[in-house]
Amino acid sequence: MIAAMPEQLTLMLVHAHPDDESIGTGGVMARYAAQGVRVVCVTCTGGEHGEIVVPELDTPDNHARLAEIRSGELQRALTKLGRIEQRFLGYVDSGMMGTPENDAPGSFWHADFDAAVGRLLELVREYRPQVMVGYNDFGGYGHPDHIRAALITKAAFERAAGESDPPLKLYETAGGSRRREEVMKRAEERGVKPWWTSPDEETEEDRARREEHMRKMTEAQGPVTSVVDVADFIPAKLAALGEHVTQLPRDGFFLALTENDWRELLPVEEFTLRVARVGVRLPEDDLFAGLRG
Repeated sequence: MIAAMPEQLTLMLVHAHPDDESIGTGGVMARYAAQGVRVVCVTCTGGEHGEIVVPELDTPDNHARLAEIRSGELQRALTKLGRIEQRFLGYVDSGMMGTPENDAPGSFWHADFDAAVGRLLELVREYRPQVMVGYNDFGGYGHPDHIRAALITKAAFERAAGESDPPLKLYETAGGSRRREEVMKRAEERGVKPWWTSPDEETEEDRARREEHMRKMTEAQGPVTSVVDVADFIPAKLAALGEHVTQLPRDGFFLALTENDWRELLPVEEFTLRVARVGVRLPEDDLFAGLRG
């Protein structure tokens, strides 16, 4: 048990690419920043190999400097969320499984694991967060950079256990609303192309692959133990999402939903508490439950 709580509460969130922070945890980042918590966003890669969803911006020159562009988008997004500190781990985007980018020796996926954990551990020592947030072992949806980010977060949390002021709680983003069907229906009403449904031209092989992927996603998902109300911070989250211009189309899933839609259907962000070195009582409505003096 802890003898005394530190005066400065610190939350560290580890994300794979610029935009992941706003999509998955923009609400909690804004909420805790507003409370005076020190919020640290660690971004593992530059997102060099992402798509550019705006046709007029989808040029060879912009692809060549996409990491620079996305870094600027990230900084502007974080400004919308409040006082957020941000650090890059410095790795190159791995692309999707089976792509040339994923096979490249310099990708995050192929980086030395212990070295990557070491980079994150240096930041843990510097910032001394009581709470760390990452992804589940499937990275939420199977992207190699998300999987890698999840594994190094868990390893850094474990390796910091014997140090002074170690992190005390480790969470995984729970990745979605329990009102999924309602959210998808509302998105379709807003004109969003239903990428989550099976295309008519899908082959049996495609269908089997998709179903296997969904099975892995479901199996990796932990129980929702912690539900944080972020309704008051939805405007900030939407503003942050809107800064990721190259990645999130205005008529796409996240930005096509209105502020009222978000308040009605997605007013919370959900997490799985994986490790607690303090006494807890579940369910929680605060990632710092048990750590507030």
